[in-house]
Amino acid sequence: MVVLDRIGDGLWNAFQMAWEVGWALVLGFALSGIVQAWIPRERMERALGGRDLRTVALATGLGAASSSCSYAAVAIAKSMFQKGASLATAMAFQFASTNLVFEIGIVMWIFLGWQFTLAEFVGGIVLIALMWAGIRLFVTRQLEEEARAHAIEAQAGHQHHTAGSEGLSGRQRLTSLEAWSNVAHNFRGDWEMLWKEITGGFVIAGFIALLPMSFFNGLFLTDAPGPVRVVENVLVGPLVAALSFVCSVGNVPLAAVLWAGGISFSATIAFIYADLIVIPILLIYRKYYGLRAAAILTAIMFVTMAAAALAVGGAFDVLGLVPKTRPEIDSVTSRGVAWNYTTALNILFLAVAVVLVGLTFRRGVRDPVCGMTVDRFKTPFRSEWNGQTFYFCSAGCKERFEADPERFLARSRPEHAHQH
Repeated sequence: MVVLDRIGDGLWNAFQMAWEVGWALVLGFALSGIVQAWIPRERMERALGGRDLRTVALATGLGAASSSCSYAAVAIAKSMFQKGASLATAMAFQFASTNLVFEIGIVMWIFLGWQFTLAEFVGGIVLIALMWAGIRLFVTRQLEEEARAHAIEAQAGHQHHTAGSEGLSGRQRLTSLEAWSNVAHNFRGDWEMLWKEITGGFVIAGFIALLPMSFFNGLFLTDAPGPVRVVENVLVGPLVAALSFVCSVGNVPLAAVLWAGGISFSATIAFIYADLIVIPILLIYRKYYGLRAAAILTAIMFVTMAAAALAVGGAFDVLGLVPKTRPEIDSVTSRGVAWNYTTALNILFLAVAVVLVGLTFRRGVRDPVCGMTVDRFKTPFRSEWNGQTFYFCSAGCKERFEADPERFLARSRPEHAHQH
């Protein structure tokens, strides 16, 4: 019975963590589906294809306005990268959408206090600036394009792009069932590719949460001289986060427990930043970008997380903004499941997910050459062009399209439809 009780406790912890960020997962993957289905590669390249500071600042602002959990942020960044955004801007967006967003600031304020919220936002900007510099220094253009090709190849087999909505305006897409069907197929495809990593991460995190706090606190120096303690804590913090498997808003309560247990201010910030290098997400990086690019990217992330945490911790110490008191561990160990804004959002976005999955059962898509509706799952005639998949009723239409894609995408389909 004791073993069964512990298993039940671990699964309950996993459910609570998943419940806390469930709505954000759905929102993030839905945004990813929209990026994949509606934003042409050329537009993404024009807006975010550069590596300059202005472009990275734009990506940071867009990320801060796009609330996502860690897994969903990674998926959106991948979609942007596939569409032509540079690796630097994609990573800036990814970090901003998890570290510079409203809900994580509120949760941190509740669990840790306003000083941590301020440090999170200030340090997040420092982190993105350092990461931008690191990518420019250590990621060559050749490696970046190899990673982009790998990301596009990793999606092969389940992406359904803009075949039925090419040429529509933004307002027309909002009211087009076919356009939303393309979003839905991308939404479902991302879930099908990552559900094992996501589920495994929550389950493992649930059981790790059962370990006594002495296990985690034993990894940190708490009685060493100040500088030694801070540096060791900041280096170990991201490693503990990576092994804890807890991501996004879900790692804030565990960070609060570690802070209550005695780790340094800088280490707590570094721990929170490290939600984007937990082991399941590292495996996703490898799947998206290839082993070499993922390894270099992870190393850059780790170093910049530690450096940003040290910088903001030192600045706050000089300014006297580091909290003098620590909370009791019992007050931060669990938030539970209750009727609150999280429950309301989960219900709302569960309905959104059901609708999107329901749309994936719409199999019909329009042939861009003749206008005929074909079954996207049955037709053997399909073509990849400019990162998009198009479907055809016959080999003849496929050959005509491949000879001059721009001609068929630029014209009005209904006006040029013909009989087969």
